[in-house]
Amino acid sequence: MTISKANWSYPTKVWFGPGRIADLPAACRETGMKRPLLVTDPGLSALPMIAATARLLRDAGIAVEVFDKVQGNPTSVNLDGALAAYRAGGHDGVIAFGGGSALDVGKTTAFMAGQSRPVWDFEDIGDNWRRASGAIAPIIAVATTSGTGSEVGRAPVITNPETHVKKIIFHPAMMPAIAIADPELTVGLPTSLTAATGMDALSHALEAYCAPGYHPMADAIAIEGVRLVRDWLARAVRDGTDIEARGHMMSAAAMGATAFQKGLGAVHAVSHPIGALYNTHHGRTNAAAMPYVLAFNAPVIGEKMQRLANHLSLGARGQGEQAAVAAVRDWIIELRGEIGMPSTIAELGVEPGRFEEIAALAVVDPTAGSNPVPLTEKNVLALLGHMYEGTLPHA
Repeated sequence: MTISKANWSYPTKVWFGPGRIADLPAACRETGMKRPLLVTDPGLSALPMIAATARLLRDAGIAVEVFDKVQGNPTSVNLDGALAAYRAGGHDGVIAFGGGSALDVGKTTAFMAGQSRPVWDFEDIGDNWRRASGAIAPIIAVATTSGTGSEVGRAPVITNPETHVKKIIFHPAMMPAIAIADPELTVGLPTSLTAATGMDALSHALEAYCAPGYHPMADAIAIEGVRLVRDWLARAVRDGTDIEARGHMMSAAAMGATAFQKGLGAVHAVSHPIGALYNTHHGRTNAAAMPYVLAFNAPVIGEKMQRLANHLSLGARGQGEQAAVAAVRDWIIELRGEIGMPSTIAELGVEPGRFEEIAALAVVDPTAGSNPVPLTEKNVLALLGHMYEGTLPHA
């Protein structure tokens, strides 16, 4: 199958396909941007990609400026810097350009530009988003990784640098007006980041599918997103120039982010505090955690795993629910090893002495409430022990 250009309208306008970055000036015109701020990270800013994009826009008469001080696991310090640049430059929209961190800071900048409250007042709890009172600037998202799916999301994650706690900030209008998904922009992504971001996409789809509640649309998107990861992630890792694999992984990332409107779970509830405390890559942390969480949730997700194992042709048909859980879990373990991802949180530098702190943060993380098995500090402590030692719960 050849990856071709396509325009989608769900969950927002998505301009997909090789070479679609050339349509960025048209996206600016469609959203009314004449003086956008392009928000990215210093790693991307050092590459020809950003300079070429700025030149493309300026040649089209669009007065773009670049803010590139976004770190991985971004904090409110990064957000404050971007906000200051936005206001000082008299900008009229944001082009969020990069991986999940840059996209999250860019979207939050567009949102906070018109707000008077602190960003923490918009944490994704209840109807906090209704506190917003000011105008929200238009957003264009340009993804350069295939993991977070933040280009089609409306809930960025920002770390409080004082408490080292990751907070999910939500407003429905933070959904980008246009997302540009050009797989050619991901060709230069290093092998390790291709693997880590791909496992992030998998974790989103898998946890959304496992989350309790009735949402057949999210389930359908999630289960096909998992299949795309199964078919294409290892291939993208092996050959970063494979545009077909890159394109399918961009789709998988967007599908995972669309599906997790339904919910996430313990993988993310544990990964968020570990990332905040140890500055680990989110995808690597999720990769380490996933099989243990599947085993932890095994008593209540068997029926869903039967459907997923059948869809993935994992050979567990007719062998019972727990055989299906094991088949999916073992496939993830095999994939994780094939692409060089960590198998324990010990490999990430996590220390047992901080397990209680991590557990306390995990159970209050916004993603904890949609785990299939209710999370308590006691069972999360036990789960962390398994993740550290490399032993499976219920084994």
